[in-house]
Amino acid sequence: SPEPTTGAIMTPIFQTSTYVQPAVGEPLQGSYDYGRTANPTREALEASIAALENGSRGIAFSSGLAAIEAIVKRLSAGDHVVSEENTYGGTTRMFNHVLSRFGIEFSYVDTRDSGAIAQALRPNTKLVHVETPTNPMMRLCDLREAADLAHDAGALLSVDNTFASPCNQRPLEIGADFVVHSSTKYINGHSDVIGGLVAVREEALAEELFF
Repeated sequence: SPEPTTGAIMTPIFQTSTYVQPAVGEPLQGSYDYGRTANPTREALEASIAALENGSRGIAFSSGLAAIEAIVKRLSAGDHVVSEENTYGGTTRMFNHVLSRFGIEFSYVDTRDSGAIAQALRPNTKLVHVETPTNPMMRLCDLREAADLAHDAGALLSVDNTFASPCNQRPLEIGADFVVHSSTKYINGHSDVIGGLVAVREEALAEELFF
């Protein structure tokens, strides 16, 4: 759709941090009260990834790691995550050296083996995180099987879809709850931007993550 104020075909880059409000708590349009929470340019990007992944909503982040961190930070001390053992190195380092300090537990398995996922699940498992294909070894995971295992255990499934891109697979359509992208890579394509994106299957989860 064209930009509503000017009719511009291409989305303008809105660089403002603040917005004029006729009265306190009454934005001129939508939820535009502060640039950190809402920005028309960013919302256009978020709508695009939601459409590409067939999700209810998209959310933009400063990097792919920031996107994954936001998903895991939904959890509490004592919760458990099952993760692909060959996932992007920055993800594993963040799990082991940052998020584990907050009492979140992590187990690593070869998610090519659905039996290994099933064996790693615990009563306190709240999230299964897979990356398919993995970076850099290109391992593949059966997403439908992973989704079924996670949901049967009362956990959610997040999928790092960076290497495949929505052109090759759309994990939300196969049962994933979150799809993550390092938009630095295929989504951007020009090696001149660092960013992260999450597409979410259910609006309630999206609202929780956005908050």
